[in-house]
Amino acid sequence: MKTKMKTLPMSERPYEKLLNYGEESLSNSELLAIIIKTGTKEKTALDLASQVMNLSEEENVNDLRFLQQISIHELMKIKGIGRVKAIELKALGEIAKRMSKPINLNKVCLKTKADVANLVMQEMRYEKNEVLKLILLNHKNIVQKMVTVATGKDNTLIFDIKQILSEPIKLQIPRIVLVHNHPSGNAKPSKEDILATKKIREACDLMGILLLDHIIIGDGQYHSAM
Repeated sequence: MKTKMKTLPMSERPYEKLLNYGEESLSNSELLAIIIKTGTKEKTALDLASQVMNLSEEENVNDLRFLQQISIHELMKIKGIGRVKAIELKALGEIAKRMSKPINLNKVCLKTKADVANLVMQEMRYEKNEVLKLILLNHKNIVQKMVTVATGKDNTLIFDIKQILSEPIKLQIPRIVLVHNHPSGNAKPSKEDILATKKIREACDLMGILLLDHIIIGDGQYHSAM
């Protein structure tokens, strides 16, 4: 017979705690326990949730964003976390990532490098591979669209300048910003980043498009490659 939350004191049951005191009163383990729902013969859902939290390699054990990185296979190594529970936890990580995006992207104005970083940081800082995104802006620097133009593999990012420029040319976009991440967490631009940025800017100049910046995203840090 599975160990149930009902065996815990009322004050320690996540469902009742949320109902009586609100969701903000729950720890991350308690929130995960609600998603996990049931335990095993030996462990409650809360015990399993604590084990999931221990999979985080972050110093801040209260940060749930590691769920965006961890694999279903890694989650299933925990006895009591089967395929369905692992999928539900991964879905939770993706929901959190999507909720961090602006509700209306077309009202976002990018005035500074920090504005660009804040727009994409939570989405890109945990990517395991390099991803190159293109942000299209109007004359007032208001975002019109954001698209992924290249995805790398094994820390290598290969892109086509024509592919980068095709969308702004088609939509008659006057300004663009490029953003890509470094999975290592170090946002310092490499020589290759700087050289590639120079070539892209030269191509943009020929097409009458202004490349405002090329921001590199690390783990909580960012730098310009221009």
